[in-house]
Amino acid sequence: MSKDLIKYQRLAETHLHTLNDGVGFSRREFFKLGALGLTGFFFSKVVNPPAILAQSKPQLLNTAKNCIYIHLDGAPSHLDTFDLKEGSWTPKDFEPTTYGGLRWPRGLMPKLAEQLQHISIVRSMNAWALVHGLAKQWVEIGRNPATPFAKIAPNIGAVVAMEFESQRQSNQKLPGFIAFGASEVTGSGYLKPQFAPFKVTPSPTGLSDSTHPAGESRFETRYSYLRKMDAELRSGPIGSNSTAMAAAYDQAKGMMYNQEISNLFQYSSNDTTKYGNTSIGIACAIARNILKANLGTRFIEIINGGWDHHQSIYDRTQGIYLRAQQLDTAVAALIADLASTPSKTGKSLLDETLIVMMGEFGRTPGALNNQSGRDHYLQMSAVLAGGGVKGGRVIGKTSDDGAYTVEYGWQRNVLIRPEDVLCTIYSALGIDYTTVLSDDPFKRGFEYVPYAKDGLYAPIDPLF
Repeated sequence: MSKDLIKYQRLAETHLHTLNDGVGFSRREFFKLGALGLTGFFFSKVVNPPAILAQSKPQLLNTAKNCIYIHLDGAPSHLDTFDLKEGSWTPKDFEPTTYGGLRWPRGLMPKLAEQLQHISIVRSMNAWALVHGLAKQWVEIGRNPATPFAKIAPNIGAVVAMEFESQRQSNQKLPGFIAFGASEVTGSGYLKPQFAPFKVTPSPTGLSDSTHPAGESRFETRYSYLRKMDAELRSGPIGSNSTAMAAAYDQAKGMMYNQEISNLFQYSSNDTTKYGNTSIGIACAIARNILKANLGTRFIEIINGGWDHHQSIYDRTQGIYLRAQQLDTAVAALIADLASTPSKTGKSLLDETLIVMMGEFGRTPGALNNQSGRDHYLQMSAVLAGGGVKGGRVIGKTSDDGAYTVEYGWQRNVLIRPEDVLCTIYSALGIDYTTVLSDDPFKRGFEYVPYAKDGLYAPIDPLF
């Protein structure tokens, strides 16, 4: 597909989302599209992508074995963090510093500054929606959650778990998809329950049950009764669903009272010193343990909340300082530990693990609002490291105040969207992001990334 075709296809797509979902759209882009006389043509092509846009099977990056997705829930201010913009609003103790041409708030995130050789930043990115839950789920499933078909859509982590299920070894007892701090993380959709996220709340005692010494024997007795009672159901009209659920139960049971597994979910005083005694710090330390153990987990999602700074964003007790410093300590330690841990292939564990970190959208640029905060905004940034990503790179450029993209930074010459990030994750893991499954309940064909097979979305190749 030509660059111009991709560009105006994206513009049409943006307006289509505006009509359907009420999300933002640039007037300048709309009039430019209309002036070219392309409106009706391209709107129809977005609804029904033409066969001429179909691609051959993509060349996958295949640079990673695992993925850690860190969602900064609430949406951090891109112009105060990963796309630093300096103005009268910038606190002096942010200490803006240049690292190889990259401007960074060293005073806010000094430890991540020491890991910039491993980190690349995507700055030419826009969200689709400005509602927290909608935009967050959009990132997890790669499509508009407000559509009926999206109700069956699985989290990308569930797709990854399913894709690697056939490669599991007998000793790999951990689920393929684990989530921390994830009460509202999207599940397995219409895929089997065993691919749903195994949701964990970290505890210094791990997964053990120290309060009930007789718990294991009682559980085994009750579980055997359950298996006998539902045996007939599995051969009845709901047999396949019952069997799938039983497989999920068996997988969970395999982790209970297993000291090897429980140890992975524990953390020490040394961990809390290095990673920080915070939810994000402990989650990152346990994620490290899980990947080092190589017991079957391929996708880890970590939710780090508290970034919704509509007011008092520069307040030291409740604003961006606290969140940024906790994130800085945890993620810098995670990157450093993975980089220093050799894998069985001779590479480091960081080389085999793609880390993706982003919120659901960005924050209003320039001066603060009348509550000394920043509101929701489509322009945003994403951070990637490891898994074949070449560090020290910046993809795209925004205006001096961070309001809009002025350079796209990749060969497609369009805004980067959440769907492109999903294509990147899939491709890095060696998964064909253009895959269309034929077993969905609606019999419409479930696309891993909608319209990727038509060339509308693609991996962010300049990162690699």
